[in-house]
Amino acid sequence: MKILYLQYTNPAGYPPLEHSSRILANDGWQVLFLGTGSLGANELRFPPHERIQVRQMSFSPAGWRQKLHYLCFACWVLLWVIRWRPQWIYASDHLSTPVALVLSFLPGLSVVYHEHDSPVTTQESFFLHLCMDVRRRLAGRARLCILPNQRRLEKFREATQTNSNLLCVWNCPRQEEIAPPRSPHQGDFWVLYHGSIVPDRLPPTVIEALAQLPDTVKLRVVGYETVGHLGYVNELKELVVRLGIAARVEFVDAIPRYKLLTLCRQCDIGLAFMPSGSNDLNLQAMTGASNKPFDYLASGLALIVSELPDWREMFVANGYGLACDPTNAASIAATLRWFCENPAEMRAMGECGRQRIMVEWGYEKQFVPVIQELT
Repeated sequence: MKILYLQYTNPAGYPPLEHSSRILANDGWQVLFLGTGSLGANELRFPPHERIQVRQMSFSPAGWRQKLHYLCFACWVLLWVIRWRPQWIYASDHLSTPVALVLSFLPGLSVVYHEHDSPVTTQESFFLHLCMDVRRRLAGRARLCILPNQRRLEKFREATQTNSNLLCVWNCPRQEEIAPPRSPHQGDFWVLYHGSIVPDRLPPTVIEALAQLPDTVKLRVVGYETVGHLGYVNELKELVVRLGIAARVEFVDAIPRYKLLTLCRQCDIGLAFMPSGSNDLNLQAMTGASNKPFDYLASGLALIVSELPDWREMFVANGYGLACDPTNAASIAATLRWFCENPAEMRAMGECGRQRIMVEWGYEKQFVPVIQELT
């Protein structure tokens, strides 16, 4: 069987695409990714696999050139479909929906639509409005629609008037990515943040909190800037210098996932913050959709999450970490101080979460209903 993954961005920026493609490839499928570059995460790449090909067009910034670029992308994809003859199309962002909808009418082709980020825009853009209409039509033609959060799934159902073929699949790690049990803590306490570096996810209060703690507490930030927050990393670096803690904060550019997980295993506490007052559905409904807490837990890290009901229920009530107010440096500092004073409890939280990933939350189990539909 052949499956063609389609996305108008860099596919390596989405861990679930790596997970699902490797599960299928290990089962004997031939996999082809057709994508583009992306700002910030352009250097990310999948690890090699003998049955997975990745082909990408260059990144194009917004403007009239991007519209021409998209037309070229659509023609390029169509030529590949004719040449390669897949049985399945796996479209995984709303910008790919116009191309996926056209392909859905070709004989012998079935479509899966996996929406990682729900489209949220107030811009009066003809193309974005077109994508929203096409998204609704594709939902009715796709064999399966996948969303990473139940609330997003219900909103998708309402927006597309789709009453069947919907699955919620969380963005968990694969079994092979789970770290061995951690040793008792010794030495410095390393706090980790990974992902897009934006104020909502990594507020300046984290840096301010670090300045209130002993020198043994250090921060590692791994990730990339987004179009809406270019220059934010430099703002954080300037704050680090002003507070005199430059020796305790490390910034690492976006790196492939296998390298990221190696860094995870060298840390002790993972930050997974969400804002409390956002109008963005993606930020309101991130439990299950956010890779961060699952990646941290798979590596044996304890969590610090926002004081939000769904995050507290999923991660704090289950004993995997603590919650605090991410807008308040004193709240963050108090939470970090508790971990420093209770290293055994910190390790126990990480191990409890690691066991949950191993037994229940691995992507292989999450993806079983999809496999059943594909086969």
